[in-house]
Amino acid sequence: MGLEEGSSKGVHVDDIKLALKGHVKEGYKFNPVSPLTEGHPDYNPNPSADDKVHVLVCVMSAHSSQIRPSVLEKIKKVRETASELGIPQMAMMTLIDEACGEIEKDLKNVYKSRYLKTKMKDFSASVGIPLNCIFPVKNYSDEIDLKDDVDTLILSALRKIIDFGDNFIEKN
Repeated sequence: MGLEEGSSKGVHVDDIKLALKGHVKEGYKFNPVSPLTEGHPDYNPNPSADDKVHVLVCVMSAHSSQIRPSVLEKIKKVRETASELGIPQMAMMTLIDEACGEIEKDLKNVYKSRYLKTKMKDFSASVGIPLNCIFPVKNYSDEIDLKDDVDTLILSALRKIIDFGDNFIEKN
């Protein structure tokens, strides 16, 4: 479940905001119709530093044609709350090989692809995540063995997530 279009689908934006602040207990089943409230047994009234989000990562598909305006609006609302809380934000753009034949032929073309660059710029402009905080990755789908080119992109993105989180913890 993610930020699907429509108010009765996907995770409720208010629940994500509560999760950012550490108010959602582990194991809570998100309800798209009714957000978590203070009296609920899964509401954490006194979150510790460990309960709070240290990095907000938006995962989106490069293969999808276009993100609906209502979903972009949800992302913006979540980002605004994260910004108010000082939480660093980044995005991972997945399925880059399926979205672009140039990358499918040779993964080393990832930063040369005009299609991917445009997709990343459009997403950055739509939600406000800086271009240098959007990381393209290829999903392992039908490979049997590990591939260095695939691992390099994934590990680079994961390294940045860890660095952003460490920086956030040091500041707070």
